[in-house]
Amino acid sequence: MKTTRRELLKTAGAAALVPSLANAQSKTSWPVIPGAGHPRICLGAAPNLDEAGMRKIKQIGVDYVLMGGPPIPWTEDVLRERMNRFAAQGLTIINMMIGGFPNTLFGRPGRDEEIEKVKASIRAAGKVGLPVVEYNFYAHRIVEGYYEELGRAGAGMTAFNHDRVKDLPPLPEEGMRTLDEMWANITYFLKRIIPVAEQANVRMALHPNDPPAPTSRQSQQIMATLAGWKKLVDIVKSPANGITFDCGVTRELGEDPIAVAKYFGARDQINHVHYRNVTVRKPYVDYTEVFLDEGQVNMFAVMQELVKMKYKLGLYPEHPRAIDLDRERPNGITGGYAKVGGGGFAGEIYNVAYTKAMLQAVLSQ
Repeated sequence: MKTTRRELLKTAGAAALVPSLANAQSKTSWPVIPGAGHPRICLGAAPNLDEAGMRKIKQIGVDYVLMGGPPIPWTEDVLRERMNRFAAQGLTIINMMIGGFPNTLFGRPGRDEEIEKVKASIRAAGKVGLPVVEYNFYAHRIVEGYYEELGRAGAGMTAFNHDRVKDLPPLPEEGMRTLDEMWANITYFLKRIIPVAEQANVRMALHPNDPPAPTSRQSQQIMATLAGWKKLVDIVKSPANGITFDCGVTRELGEDPIAVAKYFGARDQINHVHYRNVTVRKPYVDYTEVFLDEGQVNMFAVMQELVKMKYKLGLYPEHPRAIDLDRERPNGITGGYAKVGGGGFAGEIYNVAYTKAMLQAVLSQ
């Protein structure tokens, strides 16, 4: 039977493709396992999480956790006991949130005593090998503006609109704070804390204002703009004085997450990462937190940039969406986002799987 010209070309093309595919596959061995210089996917965990809870985290391929720290001042014994208990189940605590210094936030008498407790806590963190201490520095967090919005097939999304809360009055214990006040207070704090963190080999990570509304119960917010983020890291120029880079919040500001990651990554001041997606209707004031695969943030490009800069600290795929599997389970959804579209462990499994796929895809290039 006579072979046609089209069949000859098809056969030749297929033959040429085979070695090409072989070469491409030979570049990466499977499974793709992140190495020492890659992001560490982590999940939040309660300090008193039991072995069954730890096992669930390990089963979905997560080896790192973060959590709130004990009351200040932290001590080496308390931190070591906590870290050893998680380590016994194969989990490394990569980040703890520190708080408990309201006088420092508001520039009131007693802040020096609080700062000494924070210093002691950082020294203790360094001694037990805790690499990152995260913190907040806002007069008020305007979570009152959150509400539930239903997404695909009725899944819970967390939406925010500042018009709902822009006229709320200050709380008596917080008052109404100006930018100048808050910048003066955090400058006082950082100039005393960062040298201690450097000596302890601990990195501090300030989370940006989220929601990043212009005012929060009439107080202005120092970390609600990209200009504020940049000003923060310039107060004390050190890798120990960094931010939590949240690609979702970055888009909420109307900024390009890739460009922002490049800026802070070049300065080695990304000390923690929140990996989530949003759909923004109006920057700062009107947006919805959505599933990782459907928002305006190019999550693959974010992961590419983090791997390129050799970011190797915590990567937290946070804010799981509310799906029926969690809604139907007793206590399937708990925490601060339970009433505003937040999800539970089933939602976290989705987040982790998506994030691991993004990381493996980038490492396969």
